[in-house]
Amino acid sequence: MLKIRLRRTGKTKRPSYRFVVADSRAPRDGDFLEILGIYDPLTDPPTINLDETRTREWLAKGAQPSETAAKLLKRAGVSGKVAAAAGVEE
Repeated sequence: MLKIRLRRTGKTKRPSYRFVVADSRAPRDGDFLEILGIYDPLTDPPTINLDETRTREWLAKGAQPSETAAKLLKRAGVSGKVAAAAGVEE
């Protein structure tokens, strides 16, 4: 099963994340298929840069967002169906 999830990058105590499409069995920072965007929680407000067309394509192919990724995708305005697919409440 494919998942859209966050992959941690950055220095110690200075995290940033990449939205990636990965196999659900792969480790958090392991192999992935494609980078969809970035998330920087340390900026004010937090920065979300996302390739919306590629994200929608992966969702249409059946990739399921993780709970955290679904919340961030919804905040970025990718789709209202994203949160419903992951079972996230508002």
